[in-house]
Formats: sequence, C-alpha cells, structure tokens
Amino acid sequence: MDKRREALQEWVARSAAGHVQSMTALAGDASFRRYFRVNLADGGSLVAMDAPPEKEDTAAFMRVQQMLQRMGVLVPYVVAENAARGFLLLADLGDRTWLEVLTPDNVDRYYARAIDTLIRIQINGRAEVSRLPDYNRDLLLREMHLFRDWYLRKRVGMQLGKQDRADLDAAFDYLAEAALAQPRVFVHRDFHSRNLIVTPGGRPGVVDFQDAVHGPLTYDLVSLLRDCYIAWPRQRVEGWALDYLGKARKAGLTGMSNDDFLRAFYTMGVQRHLKAVGIFARLRHRDGKPGYLADIPRTLAYIRQYTAECEPLAGLARVIDRSMGKAAA
Repeated sequence: MDKRREALQEWVARSAAGHVQSMTALAGDASFRRYFRVNLADGGSLVAMDAPPEKEDTAAFMRVQQMLQRMGVLVPYVVAENAARGFLLLADLGDRTWLEVLTPDNVDRYYARAIDTLIRIQINGRAEVSRLPDYNRDLLLREMHLFRDWYLRKRVGMQLGKQDRADLDAAFDYLAEAALAQPRVFVHRDFHSRNLIVTPGGRPGVVDFQDAVHGPLTYDLVSLLRDCYIAWPRQRVEGWALDYLGKARKAGLTGMSNDDFLRAFYTMGVQRHLKAVGIFARLRHRDGKPGYLADIPRTLAYIRQYTAECEPLAGLARVIDRSMGKAAA
C-alpha cells in the first residue's frame, strides 16, 4: 500500500469514529485526485478523496460545493476535511453515472432534468460568480494550446509550418473572441455524462465541479449535448439546445435568436473539444493514462463537422485534415 493511501485510511478511520469496515478504490478520473468507497459497519458508505495538495486544490472543491449546495443542486456534502493534507470525506451519491444508463429511448427525460439543473445553476449562480475565477482570454487560449502542443506535436508528431501556425493562431483568436462575446454565467466546466450521477429521486447528482469559473453561457450545455464520451444525432442535439434556450430566455439569461445561439453553441464546442483532445493526449503521454485515447476520434469529429461549415475556421479544418492523415499513416 502506498504511503498516501495508508495515511488516508488512518484519517478516514478516525473521521468515521471507527465505523469503517473497508475502503476500496474507485475508478480514476482525468486528474491527480483518487477516490475510495468507504464501507461502514451500518451498511452505509462514504467516499474518500485523496487530492495531493501540490497538485490539487481541495479548498476550491469545498468553496464550489458550498455554492452549489446553496443553489439547491444535489452535490456530495463534506463529512470531514483535512485541506492541508488533501483529504476529504464525502457523502456517497452512488457510482452509476449517466453514461452507463443513457439510451435513445430515455435520453430526452434525462437531458430535460440536466437542463433544468443547468438553468438552476445559472440563475442562482448570479449571486456566486464574483467568487469564481474568470474564464478570460488567457485561459481560453491556454486550453486550446493543449491541442497544438499535446495532440498535434506530441501525439501525432506533426511538424507545424508557418501556415499551420498562422491558421491555428487565427482560429484560436476567433474562438476566444466568440466565447468572450457570450453572456456570462456560473460555469461548472465539466457538465457531462461521466459527472452526473443516477440518484433514486431522479435529480442528477453533480460531481467534479471544483474547476468552476465565470464564463460563457453555452459552455456547460455543449459539454452535456456534444459529450466527448457519447454522441447523439445532430437534429436531437439542436432540439435539446433550443429547449434550453427557451428556458434561458424566460429566466432572463439571454435574448439571443435561435440562429445566433446555435452559432455560439457550436463555436463554443470547438474551443472545448480542442482542449479535450489536448488533455486526452496529455493524459497518455505525460500521465501514462491511455484510456482516453479512444475518445479522441469522436471529439475530433465534432470539431471537423463544424469547422467545415464555419469560414473563419477553415484554416483549423486544414490543419486537422493534415493531422488525421498523419495519424492514419
């Protein structure tokens, strides 16, 4: 047993007043955090989080958890914490994610609930956003550079010429400006099927929220509907997006037309998916986690679909086409 896990187990035993029967590892995620299910003597369970302080910020997790809890969102409450050591003991919402249960027959019902939760976050989050980091131009660009550095250069081994670099810079600038032009709301930042938990009451349990920011209106919606882990027909996606828009208009979150909203939605998706592809490649080459490579083709397909329709992104489409040829070679 590694030393951090041993220290965590000892802390959990003290925090749970000696009622722990066992502690088993849960599936990992795309961060340096680890999770363990703590089985209690009375048949209940908790979840222990190990977040190394030099790599993860448990204070951010607790701060955002409190915000979402005040909004009436179903999030795991904190049972005990030791921020200095990076340990948290949390309520257990369960281990069945939406990704495991979504089907063409039930997805309308599930996404209606997710959209209602998202609208709740964006309305009630107005009172909280001043305490969130700003999703600013520097952060938007830094995320897109992950695609250039970790996917194109490291994963594919692509030598970027002068025109390639110019095409990428122009596309990244366009995408950042488009994101910054949107109405700004509380952004969860990873609102997708792997971070929504099936619960007995039907409401989604919401996890992995510690990176929340004050940013573009469509970001969380595109995370949900253009999910890197599961894809749906475009007509259905646009129907759900416009259902959201109707509710957002009633809530005073935006007055955008349908066409302007869908343009903002798809453009935001390109920014997010460039980041995701870069992260998936970095997980393989820096962190030794190859499991996300299988999600790159789906995510690239989202990007390529919209860049083919958007003239300002034609240069990005050319770079991606070249990269796909290199990847296939």
